[in-house]
Amino acid sequence: MKTKLTFCILLIVTASTAGCLGTLEEEIELNCEVLPAGHEDDGKLRILSYDVLALSDSMIDEFTNQTGYEVEFIKTDDAGGILDQMMLTKNAQQADLMIGLDNTYLQTAIENCLLRDTTYTNNENYQNISSTAMEPYSGPLAIPFDQGPVCLNFDEDFVDGENVTEPTSLWDLTTEVWQGKTAFPSPITSSPGRSFMVATVDYFANDADETTDAFDWWKAMADNGAIFTSGWTEAYETHYTGGYGEYTDGHIGDAHITVSYCQSPGVEAYYSGNYTHSTSLVLPKSTIQQVEYTGIINGAANVIAAELFIEYLLSPEVNSLMPENNLMYPVLEGYGLPETDGYNFHSDIPQENANINIETINNEMENWLEQWQSATD
Repeated sequence: MKTKLTFCILLIVTASTAGCLGTLEEEIELNCEVLPAGHEDDGKLRILSYDVLALSDSMIDEFTNQTGYEVEFIKTDDAGGILDQMMLTKNAQQADLMIGLDNTYLQTAIENCLLRDTTYTNNENYQNISSTAMEPYSGPLAIPFDQGPVCLNFDEDFVDGENVTEPTSLWDLTTEVWQGKTAFPSPITSSPGRSFMVATVDYFANDADETTDAFDWWKAMADNGAIFTSGWTEAYETHYTGGYGEYTDGHIGDAHITVSYCQSPGVEAYYSGNYTHSTSLVLPKSTIQQVEYTGIINGAANVIAAELFIEYLLSPEVNSLMPENNLMYPVLEGYGLPETDGYNFHSDIPQENANINIETINNEMENWLEQWQSATD
């Protein structure tokens, strides 16, 4: 059967905490076939995801207890791996539900007809999803389940205000004091790395220097000895001096600034008895709101179980615990970060996030990645 999957990208200019937005409200109609099941329905729910911390054994066991559906995971390294897997198995999908694509990958999945409508838009809790979570995408093909601003984190033991002052421009990181002391996860293979690269595009498009752009800056960073890693884990845990990696085997500790989330210092404090020497750099437009989504895969065998899991993931009981379980903000209104052990206190609020709409990100991403790779090689 051939149906029309319609989605609406609602992009509204909002306050300084807004994310990846624009001024366009657009409805796009896609002629997508609702595909037959790509695998046998044996009663299990198969979830395609990266290693989402919130999907713990206890959380999955409770879902099974409530619904009777067993869960099997197909895991990839990151959000990009989720998209790659869905593209590779487009005509014979092996999973029912996707959890983990963010707003830098979602549009590609939608335009390639990899997702199908969910009835969760009719659920009463759907109306309780916050406006910031709904800004990049507000249609029926994907539902936000967590969110958080991506930004630079730096070590206050290094940036002490005397020997080294806090950067007032991203160009400050190209100076000698920062030579070889910065670490960036690659936007080619890392979701936070990709989000931060997008933020730099908007940051340098709106700075005072009209002769340079983001990729001039990335080249200057590479020339200044920036460390580039395949993913967030290596950059944050192995190289960054301000995070918990300093207490683990294999820690190098040669970078005093890296890409993470503005709530990451709060996470550090929460798990360290209200102690952290990490904080965030929240220069206007150097930060970007990341939203992560769940959605039913087009070609799912167990749509009913997938719908039930979306409902479970967005229930107040589960979603309110995203800060503790997935180190991200909930998407439901009325829930935020815990006050316990400085989690909320040490989580910085961006001054003004980057402002690039989801369609532009999709259209320009291949070009941006090529320019980034050329600049950093």
